[in-house]
Amino acid sequence: MGSGCDCLGLVCGVWRKILGGEPFSVPPYPRSGKDPGGASLLLNAAENLLVPLHGLLVPGSVLLFQMHKKIPPRHCGILIDGGRFVHAQERLGVTELTLDKRWQRRIHSTYAFPKKV
Repeated sequence: MGSGCDCLGLVCGVWRKILGGEPFSVPPYPRSGKDPGGASLLLNAAENLLVPLHGLLVPGSVLLFQMHKKIPPRHCGILIDGGRFVHAQERLGVTELTLDKRWQRRIHSTYAFPKKV
């Protein structure tokens, strides 16, 4: 009780469960989009560790969400079946939501976890 994670922690936890330890630690990125130094940390990590799906939506896809048009993606989740996804959010914990039009239009990019070697 009293433990939890943010969206990045959720994706990293799934990575560890299916692939083992990450090849490098993804640093926490600042919540504020006004920090230019950390603005692209999530996107850079996805580009370096995951397999681009070029917009394809299949169960297990990692979704990067762009919450504001002028700010790089700052939120992520994992698509499950039935048009739903899981994500983690401060004060709410891990939740399952419908990938409705509001969330769909915020999708910046989609990725797959790499195959285990």
